[in-house]
Amino acid sequence: MTMNHSVHASHLIAPWSPHNRRQFLKTAAVAGLSMTAGTGGLRAAASQELPPTRVITRGPKFHWFGYYDKLEFDPTGRYVLGMEVDFEHRSPRPDDEIKIGMVDLQDNDRWIELGSSTAWGWQQGCMLQWRPGSDREIVWNDRENGRYVCRVLDVFSRKQSTIDHAIYTISPDGRTAVGLDFARVNDVRPGYGYVGIPDANADKLAPSDSGIYRVDLDTGESQTIVPIAEALKTVDKQEWNPQCKHYFNHLLMNPDGTRFIMLHRWQYPDGHRRTRMLTANTDGKDLRIVDDNGLTSHFIWRDPRTILAFSEQQPHGRGFFLFQDKTGGEAEFIGKGVLKRDGHCSYLPGGEWMLNDTYPDSNRNQMPHLFHVATGKVVPLGYFRSAPEYVGEWRCDTHPRYSPDGTKIVVDTPHGGHGRQLHLIDIGGIVS
Repeated sequence: MTMNHSVHASHLIAPWSPHNRRQFLKTAAVAGLSMTAGTGGLRAAASQELPPTRVITRGPKFHWFGYYDKLEFDPTGRYVLGMEVDFEHRSPRPDDEIKIGMVDLQDNDRWIELGSSTAWGWQQGCMLQWRPGSDREIVWNDRENGRYVCRVLDVFSRKQSTIDHAIYTISPDGRTAVGLDFARVNDVRPGYGYVGIPDANADKLAPSDSGIYRVDLDTGESQTIVPIAEALKTVDKQEWNPQCKHYFNHLLMNPDGTRFIMLHRWQYPDGHRRTRMLTANTDGKDLRIVDDNGLTSHFIWRDPRTILAFSEQQPHGRGFFLFQDKTGGEAEFIGKGVLKRDGHCSYLPGGEWMLNDTYPDSNRNQMPHLFHVATGKVVPLGYFRSAPEYVGEWRCDTHPRYSPDGTKIVVDTPHGGHGRQLHLIDIGGIVS
C-alpha cells in the first residue's frame, strides 16, 4: 500500500466558554432549532462541553467524502474512506482527477492511496463507499472509454474489477445497485452529476431511454427499470409544463433491500424546480408517490416501510416528517417544533438518536447535532466555520456520517483554514 507516514496532530474543540454558548444559541436560532426543546433542551445542551474532535486528514491537498447516506467506515470502524484533490472553488473539468484513499484510525491517521477517478462532483464525490457486507471491498464511479463505470476494489489484495455502469446506491447485501443518468443530472444541476460526457438527451424533456437502471454487482448485468418518461405519466396534468426538463436524483435502498427511493424532479425555464419522492421495487414495479408536494428534500429510511424526510405539510409547514411507504399516506410531523430547517439526516444504530446538521448561519457556522427521538433533546457536536468562498456548486456541507457502532462521526469541513478536510467527532460519551 502507498502510505503517507506523517502523523496528524489532533485538533480538539475547546469546551464551552461564555462566547461559545452565545455563539451556539445564535447558530441554533438561525438553524431553526427550538430554544426550549424536549427534556433539558438546547439551553442545557449549551452548558455542556462539545465532544472531542480531531482532524484526520491534512494539507496541502484537500480531502472530503461527500454524501451522508453512504458507508464511509469499514465494518470494524478502523478505516475511513475519503477523496483527495489539489484544487477548490471551481467546477471539475473532464481531466481533473481525484485520488481515492482511506485513513487508518489505528495507525496515526495514515492516508492510504487506493485509486483515482475522473467522474465526480463536489456534493457527492464519485459515490465512494464500502460495499455492504464486505470488510475488504470498496466501490466508486469512474470514466472509461466514453462511459461512466464503477470500480470494485479489494483494498488489501488490490484486485480490481470494473462494472460497465456507474452506480448510486447499493442493497444491504452488497449484490445489487441502482444508478441513474449522471450526464443528465450534471446538465441540469452541476455538482451532483459528472462532467466529461454530454447528455445524450439534452434536447429531450422526458426521454424514454434515460432513467434509473439496476446493476448486478457480481455479474455486471443491467437493465433500465424506471424510464423518465414512465415517471412522467404519474404527474398531475396541472403540474405539467411542456418546457420542463425532467430527471431523477437521490436514490436510496431501504434497509431490507426490497425497495428504493428516487426523487423525480423537473426544472422550469426560469431555473426553479419541483420535486416528488417516489419509491419502487428493485425491479422498478409497484411505483408509489410518497410525497408530491414539490418540496421534498433530504431523507433517510427509518425502517423498511417508513421514511424520514424534510418536506412541507399543512398545517405544520416545513419540517421533518415520517412518511409511510405508500401512495397517499399520512405524514407524521416530528421534532415538536425543534427541527424547522433542512439538514442531512440519518439514524444512528438502534434508532434512538437522529444525526443531522445545519447549513451556514450568518457567521458561516455549521452545526452537526444529535436529536434524541424520545425526548426531543438536541445535542450539538460542534460548530464549524465554512468560509464565504464555499458556496453554490462547490460549497462544503458537513454531511455527517457515523461509524458502525454509532460512537464516531466524520464530517467534511474547511474549518481551521486548511481547506476541506475530514474531521472525526467522538460521540461515545453522549450515546452510551
